[in-house]
Amino acid sequence: MKKHVFLTFAVAVIFSMVGVMVSGQTNTRRTFDRNDFWDRRNVFLTAEIGLTTEEVSKFIPLENEFKMKLFEIGRDCRRLTQESQAKKNISDAEYMKAIDCYLENRLKEAQLEKDYFEKFKKILKPEKLYKYHQADAKFSREYVIVRRPAGERDNDNNRNSDRNNTNTNRNRR
Repeated sequence: MKKHVFLTFAVAVIFSMVGVMVSGQTNTRRTFDRNDFWDRRNVFLTAEIGLTTEEVSKFIPLENEFKMKLFEIGRDCRRLTQESQAKKNISDAEYMKAIDCYLENRLKEAQLEKDYFEKFKKILKPEKLYKYHQADAKFSREYVIVRRPAGERDNDNNRNSDRNNTNTNRNRR
């Protein structure tokens, strides 16, 4: 069984790497490749959670469906935000519309997450469900950092270094 999980993981990594090499050779501008993103994310979640082949076949499609629905929920608010940012003078009514949209989306997202976690419970044991929640957040943090231009990443590293030094100094007192 472990051999199957390893083979699945290895094949996914190889396909991801080939995709990265091919896209890197043909496209010098950094664009978002949705398929590459999903492939990387699925491989990452599989490895971090420690999913079996059977769990992968049931969980990953359901989790991808969940993420797509989350994306769809936020679409109208993203459009509203883009339109607002394009304007020079934004009225109070437009600000309130954006705030209401944001809050309504948060409620819809929370309900959707609750519904899908009920479905996930039927596939994953509590430990793996907990690991999924952690792995999802970890992937998001790491992917955003990798997608940032090198100069911005360096600034983040300096800020984290400054923050760590401040915490160390507080602990010495």
